[in-house]
Amino acid sequence: MEIVIITGASKGIGQELYKQFSENGARVYGLARTNPDHHEHIEEVDITDTEKVLSILKSIVMRNVDKAKSYTLINNAGVIDPIGLTGSLSAGEIDRAIQVNLTAPIQLTNTFIASLEKFTGTKKVLNISSGAGRYAYEGWSLYCTTKAGLDHFFRVVTLEQEQAVNPVGIVSIAPGIIDTGMQESIRSSSSEQFPHLDQFIKYKEQGQLSTAEETAAKLVKFTKETDFLKTDTISDIRQMK
Repeated sequence: MEIVIITGASKGIGQELYKQFSENGARVYGLARTNPDHHEHIEEVDITDTEKVLSILKSIVMRNVDKAKSYTLINNAGVIDPIGLTGSLSAGEIDRAIQVNLTAPIQLTNTFIASLEKFTGTKKVLNISSGAGRYAYEGWSLYCTTKAGLDHFFRVVTLEQEQAVNPVGIVSIAPGIIDTGMQESIRSSSSEQFPHLDQFIKYKEQGQLSTAEETAAKLVKFTKETDFLKTDTISDIRQMK
């Protein structure tokens, strides 16, 4: 049995990943703040509630370990806010962005690896990254920083797993520009907060945004067909055929 665990599974790419992995025969578990569609296997939890979210992850791992052939953790949850130039950001917004985009996926990945240390089946961690982690955008200091930090964290984990007896495959993938609520938040900002605003409005107007459904389909195919132990840790969906 293929076990897939997805954060931010109630909307956007996460919602589509939950649906499509389920349709492909996996047993899928979601972690999300809300569960509007009342899915049986979506646990309602704020990803920054460390003790609770790690307890849920351990429980999912342990109750499936006797029948699982593979486990995949997908770190999808993320926030674009705060959007604004440095000097205008609030301390609370800074803390929240770091907790959601960086601390939580590090904690989850750490617990995932520890909980499955002796598991001999296939183990994968897919991090939904961003081109913002690889290029600098004024007004996105926190988003760029947290995504870059997570990419580099996974570079290190990949090196560590090369020495593991039962290694975990790691990939951090940029999914391209997708028509989700995050893009709506970007377009609702001001040019003072985000100097690249006009370009992102044009992406929408010119039909250059991918749908969550299309992107999830590519990610499901990539995850199922790729040997994470033999592919590049830092990847981009736009380089996929």
